[in-house]
Amino acid sequence: MKLQRKNRLRALSLGAVAVSGALALTACGSDDNGNNNSGGKSTASASAGSIKCDDAKGQLLADGSSAQKNAIDAWVKAFSQACGVQINYKGAGSGAGVTSFNQGQIAFAGSDSALKPDEVTASKQVCKGGQGIDLPMVGGPIALGYNVPGVDNLVLDAPTLAKIFDGKIKNWNDPAIAALNKGAKLPDLKIQAFHRSEDSGTTDNFTKYLIATTPDNWKYSGGKAWQAKGGQAASGSAGVAQGVKQNSGAIGYFELSYAKDMNTVAVATGAKTPVKPSTESATADIAAAKVVGTGSDLTLKLDYKTKAEGAYPLTLVTYEIVCDKGNKADTLAATKAFLTYIASEDGQKVLSENDYAPIPDEIIAKVRTTVAGLS
Repeated sequence: MKLQRKNRLRALSLGAVAVSGALALTACGSDDNGNNNSGGKSTASASAGSIKCDDAKGQLLADGSSAQKNAIDAWVKAFSQACGVQINYKGAGSGAGVTSFNQGQIAFAGSDSALKPDEVTASKQVCKGGQGIDLPMVGGPIALGYNVPGVDNLVLDAPTLAKIFDGKIKNWNDPAIAALNKGAKLPDLKIQAFHRSEDSGTTDNFTKYLIATTPDNWKYSGGKAWQAKGGQAASGSAGVAQGVKQNSGAIGYFELSYAKDMNTVAVATGAKTPVKPSTESATADIAAAKVVGTGSDLTLKLDYKTKAEGAYPLTLVTYEIVCDKGNKADTLAATKAFLTYIASEDGQKVLSENDYAPIPDEIIAKVRTTVAGLS
């Protein structure tokens, strides 16, 4: 018994070293690294004993969505401590993640946008005998953080947001903003609208919302690349959040976990009360999502035009992209074990602790079944 206890303590010690190494690797590889920029809690509620390591070993390389970076950090901490597997998730953006995945450089990617048909076709070169599939794993609201002195409860609607981010509304005391904020003392202050500099699934979802709700005011085609002229560009969600914090008159879009210590916009949707971003209001919207993927793919369709009370319309889902068949033999066990953990009840609990929204039960149950069948 004493020998077993000694070995157990030694394994836990090695796990702690692995976690330190994994987080150090991640910090070196990302513009969106660490919670000093984002304010994320990065708590992990799962005990080591609740994580099934199976035959997981070695190191996993992954990249993609910065939206889920704070959740990934918390998951990596718990999983690496339990299993001794190093996971280096760079968080360089959804576009970078999909590109790296389809080049065979990483075990899985995170993306706030589902794979496009041409990206699925490209994935077949890497997934021998299979293809890349989208597994919804992280939900959450896209918060609109702002820095306007003296204004603590700002309300905006889709047309006004479109005009702000398209440079059509230039000052905070514009009549369109004043009409939505009766009684507020809006300053004569120039608006600085921050957007992502790199291909971003957060950008894709934000612009999908504008296209769906106010097409007359947002005439761009949408996608991961920012298309409107003007504004300020910053790298990653952390970079946009930092730009808003540091510049008076600024506004930007990023996930709620990056909105610490700043005010966020309440969105007027047509419901009786404008809706603030929260895990609860995002869950209310995601619960109405429909699975539109085929086969093992679980792509969701969100309702950006919702007018339901308490449902926040600016919501995204981050997918983990992995091969359904043809995963590399040396990373398959660790990939399956990690995805099994993050889709588990304990893994999903980590999301609400870090200002994300868990995936609804009916959908996450399908994710678990799909992960179990990866080969």
